Order: sequence, then C-alpha cells, then structure tokens
Amino acid sequence: MEVADLLHAHGDRFVDGNRSWLSYQQLSVLRALKDCRTAALGGHADLCLKCGLKAISYNSCRNRHCPKCQAQARQRWLDARQQEVLGVPYFHVVFTLPHELNRLCERNAALLYDLLFQCSAETMLEVAADPKHLGAHIGFLSILHTWGQNLSLHPHVHCVVPAGGFSLDRERWVHPKYAFFLPVKVLGRVFRGKFLDRLQRAFRKKNLKLDRRLIRQLFHTDWVVYAKPAFGGPEAVLRYLGRYTHRVAISNHRLVAFDSERVTFRWRDYAHGNKWKLMALHANEFLRRYVQHVLPRGFVRIRHYGYLGNYCRSASLLLARKLLAFTPRPRAPAVSSPAEWKCPRCGGAMQLGPNWSGRELARRCAFFDSS
Repeated sequence: MEVADLLHAHGDRFVDGNRSWLSYQQLSVLRALKDCRTAALGGHADLCLKCGLKAISYNSCRNRHCPKCQAQARQRWLDARQQEVLGVPYFHVVFTLPHELNRLCERNAALLYDLLFQCSAETMLEVAADPKHLGAHIGFLSILHTWGQNLSLHPHVHCVVPAGGFSLDRERWVHPKYAFFLPVKVLGRVFRGKFLDRLQRAFRKKNLKLDRRLIRQLFHTDWVVYAKPAFGGPEAVLRYLGRYTHRVAISNHRLVAFDSERVTFRWRDYAHGNKWKLMALHANEFLRRYVQHVLPRGFVRIRHYGYLGNYCRSASLLLARKLLAFTPRPRAPAVSSPAEWKCPRCGGAMQLGPNWSGRELARRCAFFDSS
C-alpha cells in the first residue's frame, strides 16, 4: 500500500476537480510520485553475472516529497554530517506557529515559512547570547516540518543544538545552565514578538493581505516552544537526525487500507497519551491534505545558523573541537551506489544495462525476454 497506489486510482479525478487552486509545483509532485519506479520514467534491464537472472529496474523520481526516494538522500546527508558533530550532548527545541496562521500559510507559504526560520533562529541566538541565560554564541540546524500526524497543516521547525557554545571572546566553551538548554517561556515570548513584528512589516510593504485584528489576537496568545532534555553525543545525534531530516508528510508504512474511495492510515494522537489510532478519509481529502505540504520550488528546508552557518562552519568546528578536546570519528564509507546492487536470487553482482526511456525500455525488454 503506497501513496502512488492512491494516485493511480484517484489522482486524475483529484486533479480534475481541484485544478483551479493546485499550483504547478503541486501538480509536478503528484506526477512524479505517480510515475516513481514505473516504466514512465524509464529504467534499465539488468543481468546477474552468476546465475543469469534477468531483472528490470525502473528509475526513481528523486522528488523530496516522495516516500520512496528519501533513504539514500538521507544517508548521504548523514554521512556528510559525521565530521560536524561535537562531543557534547545535544538538545531538541521546536518552534510552532499558532494554528490561527494556517490560512495565511496556505496563501503565502514561502514568506511565512521563511519568517518561521528567521525568527526562530534569531530568538535562539539572542536568548543564548544573554548572560542571564547562557552568555554564549551557539550554533544549530533547523528543519522545517509543515504537517501534523493527521496530515493537517502544522508548521514548525525542529532545532538540533549542541549543548553550550563559544564565550563571546571565543576563548572558552560555555556549558548550559538549564536542563532544557534555554528557558522555553522566554523563547516563546521573544519568538512571538519577532514574528508578529515581521508580519506587520510585510503587511505594510503590501507583501501579504492581513487582518489587523489577527495580530492583536496573537499578541495575547502563548506561542508554543517545546524543548527536550539532552539526548546524547555524536552517535545519538546522527540517529536522531536521521528521523527528522528527510521526512515526508506521511510514509507508506502508515497506510493501512484503500477501498477505492476511502483511505485508512495510522496516526499518533499526542494529545491523548501518544496512542496510535486509525483515521479514515475520503481519497480526495487525503490528497488535499497531502499536497498542502508540498514546499515552494527551491525552498530550503534544512538550514544552519550561528557558528554552524555555511560561511564559518569549518573554522568554528575546528575551534570547538580544540576547546572541547574532541576528535571526531573517522568518516564512514559513502553509501553504496545502485551499480553495486546484488542479485536477489543468488547474491551475485548484477550488471546494469544502459539507462533507457520508457518506450525504449519496453522495446528492449521484449527483445531481452525473447533472447
């Protein structure tokens, strides 16, 4: 049971009925997910050099919203991060936009998600630099998720932060004072102020339409910032990051059933003891919820801030390792390429044929099967 199965069965009806509001990017993603690992994207005919097994391998769509195309991308990203983790515990801080902003996010996704990144990062850096809380220059990476467990719109960023940071003179490493790194109530108030200020600036520049009453309402709302205690050192943080960096709105293993009209899937109810429950939605509603999590074209959903920013990361990591007297583990070998895959029958090496288009692949495979 896969999202692609739903698209094959119901995708055309969904697109025909909702074409007035579906964006070009959303349509492209639906097409890519439907065609992923099918003859439509072409592929190659492979041959086992040991037992002679013939197999057809179809190409992947490699779309970042596809549930089937994230494993290798995730592993390559984690391999590159091995040399960047430090020998300190790591914290997990989550900044969430109030649900009152969901309608605004639907109409202005790129602007609102950019503000979410900018304001949460500025909040972390500002509060951490305050001597009352930490008095240090910190670094962290932020990962955008836009969904809740039931596929509703729920924009939030996960920040993964090494415990502590550089003293303001960069002469020593400052360790955190709090079990949750920084006080979440302070983070929530600062985040709310920064975000609403930027929102009003965008309104004055006519970059978005905004009801001023919404601003007044949100000023009197507590904004949720959640922090977890430290969860371990380098190996733990890499495992942890693997669960967050290349997630999509829903993975195929959570899909339970599809009867041509209704989709049933598992979801975790965090409000009632983290219990797993089943939810059934009409296929049209399921796909509507799914496409609202398609990000604008070119939008960067993993970003680095502070001393881990792209402009100074290498030099900062060298200094941090020196101050912490920490030596990173040797880099693991890169993930195997598809050319190294093994025969499913005997384990021998599979020889990959040339990459062909869908039509050419069908013609070649007909000859391949008859030979």
